[in-house]
Amino acid sequence: MIARISGAAARGILVALLIATPALMLPDALNDSSQITMLVALIACFLTFIEYNSNFPSIIEFRDAAPFNRLRYVCLLVTIILLTLILKQKVSPSVLGGAMTSIGTILGNAMDFPFSPVRMIVLMLPESASDALVTSVRTSAGMAYLISLISMGAFLVLVRIMNWPVRQGAFNVWVNLPLFDPTAGGDVIYRLQRDARINIALGFLLPFLIPAVVKAAADLLDPITLQNPHTQIWTVAAWAFLPASIIMRGIAMGKIAEMIEEKRRRAYADEAEKDHGLQPA
Repeated sequence: MIARISGAAARGILVALLIATPALMLPDALNDSSQITMLVALIACFLTFIEYNSNFPSIIEFRDAAPFNRLRYVCLLVTIILLTLILKQKVSPSVLGGAMTSIGTILGNAMDFPFSPVRMIVLMLPESASDALVTSVRTSAGMAYLISLISMGAFLVLVRIMNWPVRQGAFNVWVNLPLFDPTAGGDVIYRLQRDARINIALGFLLPFLIPAVVKAAADLLDPITLQNPHTQIWTVAAWAFLPASIIMRGIAMGKIAEMIEEKRRRAYADEAEKDHGLQPA
């Protein structure tokens, strides 16, 4: 009981710190929305605590299949911290910020080729955007996209080489996939494989679709300028993190489908062997 409460509280605090990181790191001159950020951080902390303190899952998937959510958290946290350092470099230069800006600039320029995700997010900016803003977005996008690629690669190694989630013990589908109903109809393996393919395809397309949708909606709504550092940090982080997270979810569901299929195959083999042993001589 105490361990569950303390673990839930720690997770809630970590989520709150993640959300508050830009407001805590950026100078006061850039920190006009700090109060709203702190309010959102407190709400996220409370919701995370309630989720992990409950015996029954509600929304968060793979709650007991570490380190899936930990890897996603670290990916988003590192992205937020590095993007904040890059934007902080403009008003409060530092050695670390300069290094991250240089690396991000190299990555952004290398990834900014026709029809690339980085080129798409740069084209999302309005035509009136300054060269400095375009460069800043390109630098942030290059850094964020690299982190997302590294996180996906790390999770793929975790699944294929380290045999996640089997090494954690028995996998409870109800606890780890609360939004998936095994009794909804149809073969569970087929549905998991279908959802895995959909998630992977959607995750691959989102870095291209998000800027296109935002650009198309600019005619009806106010275009996103990304002039505000907080807006730029969270927009670029979401653009890179959400597709990576969805792809990781697809890989995880595909792995679960393989586990169920293998278990079913062994059960059929054991049953066939038992029936063969009961045949009269």
